[in-house]
Amino acid sequence: MTAESNKRAIRRALVSVYDKTGLEDLARGLHEAGVELVSTGSTAAKIAAAGVPVTKVEELTGFPECLDGRVKTLHPKVHAGILADLRLEDHQRQLAELGVEPFDLVVVNLYPFRETVASGATPDECVEQIDIGGPSMVRAAAKNHPSVAVVTSPARYGDVLAAVQDGGFDLTTRKRLAAEAFQHTAAYDVAVASWFASSYAPVDDSQFPDFLGATWERKNTLRYGENPHQPAALYVSGTGGLAEAEQLHGKEMSYNNYTDTDAALRAAYDHDIPAVAIIKHANPCGIATGADVAEAHRKAHACDPVSAYGGVIAVNRPVSKEMAEQVAEIFTEVIVAPDYEEGALDALTKKKNIRVLRAPEAPSAPVEVKPIDGGALLQVTDRLQAEGDDPATWTLATGEALTEAELADLAFAWKACRAVKSNAILLAKDGASVGVGMGQVNRVDSAKLAVERAGAERAAGSYAASDAFFPFPDGLEILTEAGVKAVVQPGGSVRDELVVEAAKKAGVTMYFTGTRHFFH
Repeated sequence: MTAESNKRAIRRALVSVYDKTGLEDLARGLHEAGVELVSTGSTAAKIAAAGVPVTKVEELTGFPECLDGRVKTLHPKVHAGILADLRLEDHQRQLAELGVEPFDLVVVNLYPFRETVASGATPDECVEQIDIGGPSMVRAAAKNHPSVAVVTSPARYGDVLAAVQDGGFDLTTRKRLAAEAFQHTAAYDVAVASWFASSYAPVDDSQFPDFLGATWERKNTLRYGENPHQPAALYVSGTGGLAEAEQLHGKEMSYNNYTDTDAALRAAYDHDIPAVAIIKHANPCGIATGADVAEAHRKAHACDPVSAYGGVIAVNRPVSKEMAEQVAEIFTEVIVAPDYEEGALDALTKKKNIRVLRAPEAPSAPVEVKPIDGGALLQVTDRLQAEGDDPATWTLATGEALTEAELADLAFAWKACRAVKSNAILLAKDGASVGVGMGQVNRVDSAKLAVERAGAERAAGSYAASDAFFPFPDGLEILTEAGVKAVVQPGGSVRDELVVEAAKKAGVTMYFTGTRHFFH
């Protein structure tokens, strides 16, 4: 290693990988560059089968691989060769006395623990996939990065072969490789610890484990956060979803784009039939279902065309050319859908700045994590899974039972209301929102806002949903005076009798769900 370059030539490499992608090419390239290869088990067999000379680790250690492969590399002749700090004369002297040759490169990736758990394997099978020797070698090499380069991803093999031809990796790159290695083992350990805590050895009967671990990788740095003075970045968990959606067109996504798009996707996928949600500042400008997505979009946009300007659109079906042409006539920040039919992208991409995303899967995160100062809150995601979300379980509190078609409109209002920030009142007609009252600190103001946004004509004969009970009759009376036909609400107020009496007096049908949908 020269003081000028900090490069350390690669003369000897230890290779032990479960993922054998690109292994033969790596081995050939190293051998052709004069690098001695030492390897283990099936890795050595694959290298040898490729016609590349390789020393098996048991030949190096003089100790056979044993215990069904559990012990292969846990030996001083391996770890001393990795951990020797070659900047120190004393370490070099000890290696010489012990007859240990140092390694300049360690290439290791780990047993597929997460994949094994996800496959539904038995506990014993999962335990067997907890790698011991692999993380030991990776951590040792990463610690000793002044003397050793460590590689944990096949995506880096090209860099390895280039470095071999160029005198080795410099210190800056070895540090970066070490950082990647520690990230690799950290994510692995979090996966193992999380499985033990949640499934294999939980501390109690709670559905929430006593240990919660997760790892994210930065995908990109954003221009800024909610406001220009707040730096921000996007991190991904490797599980897909919006964070890893494919952007097909448009400007870079912003922090606010992501938060609104997330809310829009959740709102659209609350519905089983073709649905469109238009979101602004995390609240719906309109939500609608239809025979197809073009009809659903027209109905959703009609709810509040003024607010929909510059909104975010989510669709739970592929976007048709007809819908795309409609969207192209309206200034829209983002559109996200599982796919785009022929001609749809042509229509959308005529607009230079609209961000077009493809997110093939429905939102599926089983839990939500909300950071608070000094900690985090964890809750099961609200996917309208409560018993009270099924209209068949509703209690008719007052008025005439609705027909099947009428009940479908009320059920739509109930589902759509879940996507509205509390306190939430939503008015609907024909499978579409017509008035949304969101985010008010009392239910009366939310009711007033919903009626005002709907207008007298649309409010009359509409179906109203409230995300929580009416604490007093006054909020309900705003709706009955506007002429709503029916109301669905959780019930449960100490004044339910007064509220029911007010509905009865107005001749309005009211159902209780027994389920609340606060959304903050």
